[in-house]
Amino acid sequence: MTDPRHTPVLLAEVIEALAPAEGLRYVDATFGAGGYTAAILNAAHCHVTAIDRDPDAIAEGAALVSARTGRLTLVQGRFGEIETLVPQAVDGFAFDLGVSSMQLDRAERGFSFRFEGPLDMRMGRSGRSAADLVNTAEESELADIIYLYGEDRLSRRIAREIVRVRGETPFETTSQLAAAIRRVVPSGKHEIDPATRTFQALRIVVNEEMDELNRGLAAAEKRLKPGGRLVVVTFHSLEDRVVKAFLKTRTGQASAPSRYQPAHAAEAAPSFRLIGRKHIDPSEAEIKTNPRARSARLRAAERTTAPSWGEAA
Repeated sequence: MTDPRHTPVLLAEVIEALAPAEGLRYVDATFGAGGYTAAILNAAHCHVTAIDRDPDAIAEGAALVSARTGRLTLVQGRFGEIETLVPQAVDGFAFDLGVSSMQLDRAERGFSFRFEGPLDMRMGRSGRSAADLVNTAEESELADIIYLYGEDRLSRRIAREIVRVRGETPFETTSQLAAAIRRVVPSGKHEIDPATRTFQALRIVVNEEMDELNRGLAAAEKRLKPGGRLVVVTFHSLEDRVVKAFLKTRTGQASAPSRYQPAHAAEAAPSFRLIGRKHIDPSEAEIKTNPRARSARLRAAERTTAPSWGEAA
């Protein structure tokens, strides 16, 4: 009932941090193949609302809904819209960020240069595609995107080559873009494939992932009951920085505000307390059996009785 090709990362650690209990309500904000959802439902006789912006994931989750009659609700939408999609207070949120294994492994979705496919990358199958972006954006915008979201120091060189190539033939496929990048970035300059960082950057921008993450965390804060748990698994440094900064602020550990900041920023009571002293990384054994777990990092916190910071403001 979950996709056998998808192995949930840090699954035992997520369930331990979330601590599902009988009769309570949880949200899996990134349903994917349903691995975390199934584990939550197995851990306790509870209810899960599972969200995914990908219509394929929702359609393929129908079997799990049938098997867990009355205990699972699937909702198509962005987790940045949690306040609308989940109108009631809940006892826990699980976020598994980034692109899913099914999306990466399906050539027609255009997320990976490992397969020949359309240069798409849209999680929700609507809006601007990666091809639209690389074929229309200014060279300076492309360079900024690749530098900021791919953290590639050769971003200007890559952007220049993209603009040169598209002037002759517009980009349509993943292999076209990967080949253009590899021509100007020697493989010795990267520990990974030279195209990796650019593909990551384009995917983040196409799906507005950083904005979605900020909105999703703030919405989860508002929907969590006191004592409820927030558990987030990230897969690259940009995501982890956002989550770390959010929890550092909301737990009252951020640096003292300057005299130019609003008074409520200094006076708001901590809305979360950290679970554990630091983040959790996958074990060497997990990495060995599931290489995609290598960059994963788990952070967790528990909701206090204080108002959410948006309400406190």
